[in-house]
Amino acid sequence: MSTGIETAGVPEAAIPELVIISGMSGAGRSTAAKCLEDLGWFVVDNLPPALIPTMVELGARSQGNVARIAVVVDVRGRRFFDNLRESLADLEAKSVTRRIVFLESSDDALVRRFESVRRPHPLQGDGRIVDGIDAERELLRELRGDADLVIDTSSLNVHELRAKMDAQFAGEEEPELRATVMSFGFKYGLPVDADLVVDMRFLPNPHWVPELRQYTGLNEEVAAYVFNQPGAKEFLDRYAELLRLVQAGYRREGKRYVTIAVGCTGGKHRSVAMSEKLAARLVSEGVETVVVHRDMGRE
Repeated sequence: MSTGIETAGVPEAAIPELVIISGMSGAGRSTAAKCLEDLGWFVVDNLPPALIPTMVELGARSQGNVARIAVVVDVRGRRFFDNLRESLADLEAKSVTRRIVFLESSDDALVRRFESVRRPHPLQGDGRIVDGIDAERELLRELRGDADLVIDTSSLNVHELRAKMDAQFAGEEEPELRATVMSFGFKYGLPVDADLVVDMRFLPNPHWVPELRQYTGLNEEVAAYVFNQPGAKEFLDRYAELLRLVQAGYRREGKRYVTIAVGCTGGKHRSVAMSEKLAARLVSEGVETVVVHRDMGRE
């Protein structure tokens, strides 16, 4: 299939991979971009969206010297931002492999970060920092919905964000699909970067079993208690079957990352045990999988 890019004499295999980094100001876009740069990507910060196809074309003409391009797009170039959707459509029409990484964070975390560096939000104008954050969320809403990978940095430090980027992009060969299975506690809120959410609160809570309360779902006795409950094993089997159907659809649509959030009340027992089993199923089916226990240890 022809890419449609004007690169006379350049083989299709030479068309570079493209990652677009965007998201909330203060959420870690610069750190994410620096990580890709350290991994050998050619990184362009604040490139006007209308020039992205031109950048890809120049990379294609480099005879393989620029095989992977990362572009940071943010509200600093807001007068160009309306052109982004047109550029994305142009890339899709030309069969360019592109991915969108969106950096997300809570309002509280963003306010703390702006206050710590004593800088205004780029969209706050004469208002407050939260006014700028609200305006930016609205501006980026559709792009966030189109993102292939959403990373919530609310509770991450720089090193943890770099580790997440490394986990997604450091491999020599790109897998068909990467999955993150995340346990969480509903009382601490839904993970904002989840693609799929399931609820384990239909199972009895080991918290109310005195000899199990102090342990987590990583403990063999707790896991055995959870999976001996009616419906637990059946849920695992049926949900794994559903995920096989979803995986096939994601692959057809070119989506390479999925975050599956598994919740219970506190994120300590049921969700942890189910996340471990679910991740093991995915790995056995050839899906590269990372397990994260977001709220374990918070109690």
